[in-house]
Amino acid sequence: MLPPDTSGIELSPDEVARFSRHLILPEVGMEGQKRLKAASVLCVGTGGLGSPLLLYLAAAGVGRIGIVDFDVVDASNLQRQVIHGTSWVGRPKIESAKHRIEEINPHCRVDLYETALTSENALDIIRPYDIVCDGTDNFPTRYLVNDACVLLGKPNVYGSIFRFEGQATVFNWQGGPNYRDLFPEPPPPGMVPSCAEGGVVGVLPGIIGMIQATEAVKIITGIGTTLSGRLLLFDALQMRFRELKLRPSPERPVIEELIDYQEFCGVGGTAPGQEEAGTVPTITVAELQTIIDGQVEDFLLLDVRNPQEAEIAVIPGAVLVPLDRIESGEAVDEVRRLAEGKKLYVHCKMGGRSAKALIALGRHGIEGVNVAGGIDAWSEEVDPSVPRY
Repeated sequence: MLPPDTSGIELSPDEVARFSRHLILPEVGMEGQKRLKAASVLCVGTGGLGSPLLLYLAAAGVGRIGIVDFDVVDASNLQRQVIHGTSWVGRPKIESAKHRIEEINPHCRVDLYETALTSENALDIIRPYDIVCDGTDNFPTRYLVNDACVLLGKPNVYGSIFRFEGQATVFNWQGGPNYRDLFPEPPPPGMVPSCAEGGVVGVLPGIIGMIQATEAVKIITGIGTTLSGRLLLFDALQMRFRELKLRPSPERPVIEELIDYQEFCGVGGTAPGQEEAGTVPTITVAELQTIIDGQVEDFLLLDVRNPQEAEIAVIPGAVLVPLDRIESGEAVDEVRRLAEGKKLYVHCKMGGRSAKALIALGRHGIEGVNVAGGIDAWSEEVDPSVPRY
């Protein structure tokens, strides 16, 4: 990325007043603020990371911001996705984000892309922007963003979060490493739980997202030292930052085109263990309700979520045996005893962990049926009094 062309860029009296604290910084000054106004940044995602990113990029004076997202605001988002408000629940996130950005900086042009980023549209969406900020939470999109940035020569400001830990860096900048130097191949599906399964403390994405925004501002204005070649690790529980060096790998395959990233990451079919998962029999929550209400058979309903989740909501009659105890083998005999002479049904929050539990139990000769959609579907389709989380 070359420094933004500031020829013909002027700051209005309102902008001079608005950005005065930048203008008096020797490192930024009038030229730096003009660069910010001339610059364009694409943010992929308006969730936990995208929220602070967008807020601070707009407040800093970035002249053009693109937003890619196709989700709607959910009440569970508001614990950490601070760009959205209660009045926007059920409405598109990109519209909510644009409304907030325009309140912060009416001089900012906001482009909206209410679509999933795919191999078919990524290059066209990313091409007009100087910088891409990755606020996504899944491996297929992270690899897609990375590869598109490599093909187009765009810096990729990266962040990720989970529970109390986060990381940030800058990929594909000035000959530095890209995402495939950090993760040459994606982990097996289900190996890394999502924030929806594992949780995330609400302030964490604010910290990591603001680090991403800081890196974007530094790249645009040409000041400081970026995180290129360094992976910054943050532990909120210990309030500790650490740093790992990243280098381009000589064995990294050359990126020549965009691929099918769902297939590459094993989403939906061919990754290790997925053939096995596809053999697990399932029932719907409506069918489970019929079994529970009718008492047509002697059955055991096993809940493999974490104890903290069971404190939030339960399906009446379920017995809690967390997945980690099953996969370690610690609870196999306990489950065998509980399920003796009974039909075994297993549920979790959405159905993924319960399928893994049945695979693990199957290796010990214990067969059962997965409850598709888990307690989340139970709350939505059967009993709305059960809290969703």
